[in-house]
Amino acid sequence: MALCLLLVSLVACGGGPTTDTARADVQRLLDRRAAAVLDHDESGYRSTGSATGFAQVAALPLAGWSYRLTELHRTGDEATADAELRYRIEGFDKAPVTTRRTLGLTRDADGGWSVTSDRPAPNSAEQLWDRGPVTVVRGEHSLVLGVGQSRRTLGLYADLGDRAVPAVSRAWGTDWSGHVVVLVPQSLEAMAGLLGSPATSYRGIAAVTTGETGTARAPADRIIVNPEAYGVLGSVGKQVVLTHETTHVATRAHTNSGTPLWLSEGYADWVGYRDSGRTPAETAPELARAVAAGDVPTALPNNGDFGFTGDSTALAQAYEGGWMACRLIEQRWGERRLGEFYRAVGANGVEAAMTGVLGTSPGEFTGWWREYLRAEFG
Repeated sequence: MALCLLLVSLVACGGGPTTDTARADVQRLLDRRAAAVLDHDESGYRSTGSATGFAQVAALPLAGWSYRLTELHRTGDEATADAELRYRIEGFDKAPVTTRRTLGLTRDADGGWSVTSDRPAPNSAEQLWDRGPVTVVRGEHSLVLGVGQSRRTLGLYADLGDRAVPAVSRAWGTDWSGHVVVLVPQSLEAMAGLLGSPATSYRGIAAVTTGETGTARAPADRIIVNPEAYGVLGSVGKQVVLTHETTHVATRAHTNSGTPLWLSEGYADWVGYRDSGRTPAETAPELARAVAAGDVPTALPNNGDFGFTGDSTALAQAYEGGWMACRLIEQRWGERRLGEFYRAVGANGVEAAMTGVLGTSPGEFTGWWREYLRAEFG
């Protein structure tokens, strides 16, 4: 009898297995649900439980969709499953995007499990389809995914993306994917949900780019638009913003934690404004006013100056200062050397890149930059 008690967790005294199969059963359920999504099989999806969510993702061009159960929390015939969802947009993602989900489950009288809900896990960002059915518009170089937006509106974004991609390739080169995925949510609040941050962090910000900064794989670059701020821009401004964000997609593999924001943001602005015809005073009005008043920055903008929640004037000056630094490099050393410098910073750091590519030092470059500001705006 003592031996039987010691082994009860593995085998009952009568010889039958007592291991709970719920975890394996739920994983098989999630596998069936994922297969239904990939096959656009609404009937198969309904057979796994709640049909809520199928219409939201039905239009997505998917090359992969799978769940990996990580935790199962049971209370009788109800359970909560923590899972990793891995999905890949066909023709755009080099590797799956991974996001954490929480699924509600219930068990019927026959012992089978069904999905009752599927939502972002606590502290995880929303996905576009969490806000409603996704509409898809394809461009030549772009894929635009929107919720609560008309096809006509999304088509305008696709046109902007199709102009941005070749503009970036002309400046940076063609050693990148050569396409972009643009997400257009219905509101600022929905945009913030996609980024997992408060809406106040992005008020007035027209668009941001997400991705796995500094990794060669970077499968998940998405340009996420704030339709409220983006919508008030003129035609030139809209193109500049989308070209700026597309530049971040192109340069991602050469950008890491050692790349200062004055360079990554300044270079993206340099590409964005490259064909705009705007003068330095038009492009950098806040910095121009400060320099004209005798307030010349003593140093290049630091990373903290680029925080979205700070002073809007200081933020504008940080972006403008980075743009002017890149413009200085382009005018003094040439466009090709500017691109080489960006890549070298990602590989070896700022000081080594300054020495090896530009033949100068950070201190000397800062002095030239300050003189350049005085010459343009003083």
